Amino acid sequence: MSEPQAGRRVTGRWQGLLVSVRDASEASDALAGGAAIIDVKEPARGPLGAANADVAAAVAAAVGGAVPWTLACGELATGEAAAWATRSCAAAAALPAAAKAGPAGLSPEAWRKSYAAFAAALPAGVEPVAVAYADWRRTAAPDPATLISAAAEIGCRTLLIDTGDKTGPGLFAASAGAVADWIDAAHGAGMAVAAAGRLTLDEIARAREIGADVVAVRGAVCRGGRGGVVERNLVQAAGTLLASAVILARPVPGAPA
Repeated sequence: MSEPQAGRRVTGRWQGLLVSVRDASEASDALAGGAAIIDVKEPARGPLGAANADVAAAVAAAVGGAVPWTLACGELATGEAAAWATRSCAAAAALPAAAKAGPAGLSPEAWRKSYAAFAAALPAGVEPVAVAYADWRRTAAPDPATLISAAAEIGCRTLLIDTGDKTGPGLFAASAGAVADWIDAAHGAGMAVAAAGRLTLDEIARAREIGADVVAVRGAVCRGGRGGVVERNLVQAAGTLLASAVILARPVPGAPA
């Protein structure tokens, strides 16, 4: 692992390429391609679409402890994220390392309450992940800076920066150049950070270079895009690009220029 750079806090808890899969076959190909984390989701159900419990269980079996696996549980505003997590955790032979649900349609205060309820419902050992949408205006979500501040106050340990509208701009286009600042803010609060949001292969290194601990992809490693099928050679290519990235030093806030 790279040494920490000035202005960066490298957490070491989560590192590498996360690949979102929709079934056990895709999980096997992602593992063969070198994915460091396997995330189970159903892309047809939204940006963090929850997969059926039997699918999550099959993915967990395919992973078999080789790497951590995580769980997408939909949107907090539906009130069903905890139920999706509970069913999947009960069905799987091994618990996921983490679970997440999106902030679309919530005010900052509503997000706090919904996130707390979701976190409390997870089995012991399953880490709740806070999610900020870079395209918060399109999804009526809290702006990332506000959400990161709230997440820090309630002790969140991991943040995912994603896009909520998968028909809209990707992460860097949606964020107007603010992604690095959000990553810095989360690191400053002691959180590990995953970056996602319609990242292309060309953008994988960029996400790592600005400090993302984890770079999360699906469409970039699928034949046919986000709704297609994960291919191990594309996962391998993504992993190579990620490994080649050099974390860029950024100024420490308040330090002399």
